Amino acid sequence: MKTLVTAREFDQLVERALRKIPARFRRKLHNVAFLVEAEPPTPGLLGLYEGRPLPQRSVSDSFTLPDRITIFQGPHERLARDRAHLEKLVEDTVWHEVAHYFGLDEAQVRRAERRRVRLRRKARR
Repeated sequence: MKTLVTAREFDQLVERALRKIPARFRRKLHNVAFLVEAEPPTPGLLGLYEGRPLPQRSVSDSFTLPDRITIFQGPHERLARDRAHLEKLVEDTVWHEVAHYFGLDEAQVRRAERRRVRLRRKARR
């Protein structure tokens, strides 16, 4: 496996990606644990959201364990062309998994990602 960064540096990339989530969304991230693991349980995964999406929760819910968002270092490094690309991949994956926390299904997340890319391109012009 090619290693672009150490485990600690990868953790820092995930932390930076989380800080890039707009504050209006970050403020609503409650009871969520962000984890980093070397490899996914299923090949092809970059990240994994495990939990009960925010729209499905109720004020009458009793105590629950934190939702988990896991980002997998190995697949990111295998896909990345260089460190800058790795950082962008991590940022996109964190956004993707946070979107699942907010209740978006896979198709909705993909549409939102395409919108984000279009807006990013438009902003660069």
